[in-house]
Amino acid sequence: MKNSEISARKNEAISRGVGMTTQVYAAKAENAEVWDVEGRRYIDFAGGIAVLNTGHRHPKVIDAVKKQLDCFTHTCHQVMPYENYVALAERLNNLLPGDFPKKTIFATTGAEAVENAIKIARCATGRSAVIAFTGGFHGRTFMGMALTGKVVPYKVGFGPMMGDVFHVPFPIEMHGIDVETSLDVLDKLFKADVDPKRVAAIIIEPIQGEGGFYEVPRALMKALRQICDEHGILLIADEVQTGFARTGKLFAMQHHDVAADLVTMAKSLAGGFPLSAVTGRADLMDAPGPGGLGGTYAGNPLAIAAAHAVLDVIEEEKLCDRANQLGARLKQRLQALRSDVGQISDIRGPGFMVAVEFAVPGSTKPNADFTNAVRLRALEKGVILLTCGVYSNVVRFLAPITIQDEVFNEALDVIESSIRECAQEAK
Repeated sequence: MKNSEISARKNEAISRGVGMTTQVYAAKAENAEVWDVEGRRYIDFAGGIAVLNTGHRHPKVIDAVKKQLDCFTHTCHQVMPYENYVALAERLNNLLPGDFPKKTIFATTGAEAVENAIKIARCATGRSAVIAFTGGFHGRTFMGMALTGKVVPYKVGFGPMMGDVFHVPFPIEMHGIDVETSLDVLDKLFKADVDPKRVAAIIIEPIQGEGGFYEVPRALMKALRQICDEHGILLIADEVQTGFARTGKLFAMQHHDVAADLVTMAKSLAGGFPLSAVTGRADLMDAPGPGGLGGTYAGNPLAIAAAHAVLDVIEEEKLCDRANQLGARLKQRLQALRSDVGQISDIRGPGFMVAVEFAVPGSTKPNADFTNAVRLRALEKGVILLTCGVYSNVVRFLAPITIQDEVFNEALDVIESSIRECAQEAK
């Protein structure tokens, strides 16, 4: 079987709306390595888009799922509940930042978690408006699209978005927007468009994922907390991509001195099994009445078992420390290229949530063509990379934190040679 043959079948069978980064069809995987249907090996620096912080098929995760398979695979927690759901909620309640009682609900996808967080915020406050940030990504459902601060490809052709959603510029100083500018726009928004007493929540990613791996400045997060407290607005941290050791801490909000009222999470929570969650202040989480939250597959027992194993692995293998080590090595390697590669505009990110931004040499003008060339060259050499950013000019690195040193070093060599070769060809 060949990739090209499956790709031809895909074109006939699957909607073109399902975008695909590669036409490499996976056959098997282990930790940070994937083999395609033709037997070629790749080093995975995409991690299923930040889903595999603990790697493909971590033995402890697989063992936990196998044990659960021998018991039951589904009852629907709302019909016949199960203890490991309760136990995982207890663990997340204890792990999330915030010196207040917490409660948790489980869902299936990140978008579902965001939808539920907005439902909870509206129900708890009796308000309807929500404020998000340009460049943010919060899912592909209608509320998720409305909150997302990027039109192409997420909003094109889908008609009117959900109402009562407003956007504020995300501060990126290299692109001319600082914290004061963002806060000034927010203040003008309150004066011109929406009464702050009608705002249920402000939602923000501690580090923008699809938006380009830009980290929220501490001054902005602190100011948002103060503004929310002043006006009775809830602060929602979208940790779907930033959670579970990726940033060098279990949650990215631990890099700040403030706690969110509600936190959404998914992706690496269950090591590749579909699971998401909302954890937040207990009084807020209890606002919806029984039956207002949940879903048939919400908190699937296999995924719950996997999530328990993921949390164990993060602690036992010290993956927060490992993320800091890997990220430092990656950034050091990228920094060493700056004198020879004029397209490198910025290198950033805490822990192993690292990105490199490419621009036209001598400027900050986004260079999407060069970025894609680097991605394709690395793919040719056997390393899978992802791009991101409003201008598609950022490469983000999302390899498993469990990646072996020898495989990591091999990937770094490929990444360096790909960037150097593309820079040389661009001269």
